[in-house]
Amino acid sequence: MKNKSRLTHARTCVYNVHYHIVWTVKYRRKVLTEEIEKYLNDLFQNIAKDKEFEVIMMEVAEQDHIHVFASAHPKIAPSYIVKMLKGISGRRLLMDFPEIKEKLWKGKLWNPSFYLETVGSTSEESMEKYIENQNKGG
Repeated sequence: MKNKSRLTHARTCVYNVHYHIVWTVKYRRKVLTEEIEKYLNDLFQNIAKDKEFEVIMMEVAEQDHIHVFASAHPKIAPSYIVKMLKGISGRRLLMDFPEIKEKLWKGKLWNPSFYLETVGSTSEESMEKYIENQNKGG
């Protein structure tokens, strides 16, 4: 994080919007080597900068899936972040690491689905209690 408070100040709002995103290689093939992880880390940073969101960190797990911790202005849909990261990286990896194609069918690297979770500094329970108490006491 850039600052301790995790707040980002934009022209029209202040926000703290973070996502945990996970997706897998098609057929759970174990093709994501350390070399590919380094390549993806750089590529994701470039994609994020170009598309105006932030990839705070990413990790390849078990050589067959990726975890990304990302942040974006509220105007940027989380599905757009996923689309950009998966779409661009899938195409680039298959071009730059053609040996991956040998382990996959139909030339698709990523499984079409993904997992998305919002991550905030406040728990759901705390937020429910906060909102519940807004009409009490005046």
